[in-house]
Amino acid sequence: MNPLVAIHDFGQSIWLDYIRRNILHNGELQRLITEDGLRGVTSNPAIFEKAIAGSDDYADDIRRFAQEGLSADEIYAKLAVADVQHACDLLRPLYDHPENGGDGYVSLEVSPNLINDTEGTVAEGLHFWKEVNRPNVMIKVPATLEGLPAIRQLIAAGVNVNVTLIFSVERYRLVAEAYLAGLEDRVKAGQPVKRLDSVASFFLSRIDVLIDPKLEKLAAEGGEKGQLAQSLVGEVAIASAKRAYEVFEEIFAGPRWEALKAQGAQPQRLLWASTGNKNPKYDDLKYVEALIGPNTVNTIPVETLDFYRAKGKPANRLADKQEVAVLDRLPELGLDLEALTNQLEQEGAQKFTEPFGKLMNVLEQKRQEALAGATA
Repeated sequence: MNPLVAIHDFGQSIWLDYIRRNILHNGELQRLITEDGLRGVTSNPAIFEKAIAGSDDYADDIRRFAQEGLSADEIYAKLAVADVQHACDLLRPLYDHPENGGDGYVSLEVSPNLINDTEGTVAEGLHFWKEVNRPNVMIKVPATLEGLPAIRQLIAAGVNVNVTLIFSVERYRLVAEAYLAGLEDRVKAGQPVKRLDSVASFFLSRIDVLIDPKLEKLAAEGGEKGQLAQSLVGEVAIASAKRAYEVFEEIFAGPRWEALKAQGAQPQRLLWASTGNKNPKYDDLKYVEALIGPNTVNTIPVETLDFYRAKGKPANRLADKQEVAVLDRLPELGLDLEALTNQLEQEGAQKFTEPFGKLMNVLEQKRQEALAGATA
């Protein structure tokens, strides 16, 4: 059996971390859904920058919108919304099937320029929700301190939310709390919570990319600390994810959750993000194989999807909590994981802000060219 299909037997859904107009029109996304069991799509500003600035797929629409008087920001929103609507329509049969609870979604992210703006995030989240006008869209909101109240408000308003840029277990706990509080606000207002979904996107490979060099430097110094540091190289990201899963199992149990579940609420699944391997020393599937288990999603880029189709070996591995003890050893080496993950949050925001700014510049240039052409 295709490993991408077999992975569903262990309670995990595979979503594609990629969107581009050509795969919507040439049948490629539909093939992934039909043959590989793909169950969702995620996007972000960097993905749209590569799609829009790196192809001619959008040239006619950009020219038309420019001549209609739209700004670069408005043109981006039109292009992104159209792609997400198309992807939502292709995934709608999955969403509509009762056995696929929590799947069939396409994610659209609010502007990275709003990362520290609660009110702006809520306003744009509601705007995108209305513009896409599909029940199977998820609005992506960053898990910054300013993002947490926005998550709660959007859930309370009945908007599906994909919470992004989670790097620490402590922040994940606050994200889950915001989700529960949003559901409770909605119930108190007499509104339904059935078919209101959310995922919490926990980023993985970037953790090891930051921490491994620090561990390797300590390992080079030798001694007991050096041996300990060497044993932890490449282990921190997966250990963090497995501890987050322990928190998930704790939060989505007990009287508070059962009261919401009785109203039809669904748990906020953990989604493993940044799962494409960035270190050539590691196996291409390092951040996929180790984190298979119930009530989870893995959103993976095209290359990793191809690797898994070719050589994936699915099994329930989240039940093995052996790696979690890694996190308790970091203080012995003078490494503050909370401080390091705060750094990753700032860097993660920058990784989206910079390509988004580049995309706006490209769109403005194309807009000006279209206007000049129209008056020539």
